[in-house]
Amino acid sequence: MIVDSVRRETLIRSPGPGAGVGGGLYYSRTSGTDMFCMYGIETRSDLCDGAYTMLSTDNGRTWSEPEFHEAEISGPDGILRRSPAVAVLDPHTDRFVWFLTEGLFDGDDPLQGMLRYQLRYRVSSDGGHTWETDKLMVQEGEEFDENHPFPDVWIGRNSMMFGDQTCVPIVLPDGALLVPTQMTPLGPDGTYHNPGGGYTYHDTAVISGTWRDDAVIAWKVAGVVQGDPERTTRGLIEPTIGELDGGRVLVVMRGSNDASHHLPGYRWYSIWDPQRDTWSPPQPWTYTDGGPFHSPSSCSQLLTHSSGRLLWIGNISGENPRGNGPRYPLVVAEVDTGTGLVIRDSVTTVDDRGSGESERLTLSNFHALEDRETGELMVTLPRYFADVPVGVPSDFTADLTLIRCGLAAP
Repeated sequence: MIVDSVRRETLIRSPGPGAGVGGGLYYSRTSGTDMFCMYGIETRSDLCDGAYTMLSTDNGRTWSEPEFHEAEISGPDGILRRSPAVAVLDPHTDRFVWFLTEGLFDGDDPLQGMLRYQLRYRVSSDGGHTWETDKLMVQEGEEFDENHPFPDVWIGRNSMMFGDQTCVPIVLPDGALLVPTQMTPLGPDGTYHNPGGGYTYHDTAVISGTWRDDAVIAWKVAGVVQGDPERTTRGLIEPTIGELDGGRVLVVMRGSNDASHHLPGYRWYSIWDPQRDTWSPPQPWTYTDGGPFHSPSSCSQLLTHSSGRLLWIGNISGENPRGNGPRYPLVVAEVDTGTGLVIRDSVTTVDDRGSGESERLTLSNFHALEDRETGELMVTLPRYFADVPVGVPSDFTADLTLIRCGLAAP
């Protein structure tokens, strides 16, 4: 077991009935205890009602007053939906980069995002107080623009987006940024194609970024990982990335047996060798002893701890899941940095369905960060639907919970 202590507290309370709070914590300077908190309010699935940011100078003990950021911006052509996604601190430049997903909608149907979402980034050199760069992410080259930002992405025909708060970028030793995203594939008619028949379908796309002198980042696609719709009905989504031995990069992805519950529900993985610029074919993720494990269609996160261990946070099921659920228990495990596989004996449950809680409980949509002062793992999440019985309409009321996990000595 890798975790030897767990305690849970409320970080941000729900603003009212029907409203859930989801968000994450980040360090915004290379050293010290300056922190950046981003969170959003949700009253319905997959749409953000409003977003907020706060700053701290004392490791999260106290926070500035929340600053509101519009998530639904009405205009003559529709509603620009812009929601905070993830962030990363570049230790080489001491720049803090905040990523958002945005798209122009003409209604409240979240599935419009499959055709309209694209990526935005903001750069701060003062720990998130001000933003000197605020641009859409577009690959370098004359053929690319805001309507055609990356190869095989044409806004209005398909899209690119951040899957969840766990899709945290990393910065490689050579200074390159790696950003895990997802893109909807194009079909034979040149528009969004859903070959698996599930709720949505995506391929994983990892984007590489290189700094220019003016705090602008030059972007290009480093690789696309495609699933087999006969084995994972929603493709490979919500990728999370971490460094392995030898400069390789592990990509762990959410799969699904949505619409085909007879299929085994797995987590999937691929390994990128940047020296050869090759991606291994995606395979079901297993323990280092070769044993498989089930995992629902939910987000997960890789995180490199200061002790040198590569951690994974996510859901492991005792039996084959049905699409998205059950999304409990939430576990922390160690990844072997040689094979990229999960060390079975390290798996530790840090939250689970309690007595009297609904089968619909969702321990997902989280974000994880290491506390610089204590080395604890800080996991922030809304414990959605804990009191909502099966068959009752969804009630998104949920505080933003902080779970502190003390790690056992290596």
